[in-house]
Amino acid sequence: MESSKKEISEKIGANIRTIRLSKGLTIERLAAEASMEYTQLSRIELGQINTSIFQVYKIAKALNVNICDLFHNT
Repeated sequence: MESSKKEISEKIGANIRTIRLSKGLTIERLAAEASMEYTQLSRIELGQINTSIFQVYKIAKALNVNICDLFHNT
């Protein structure tokens, strides 16, 4: 069964949040490291928006993880 855009966005957002929390980062700190507004990052984590791959790349760099880690289990 194929996942919908919303389901994939929610899974990636959950992965970002899990990794962020495991590293002890606040959403504000990660947003600053990724050069984005924390409200935008919040919407990404909640799967409310379908963001660009460049934004996902910036988040991965700020988390110091491989971008593939954010797509785990999608």
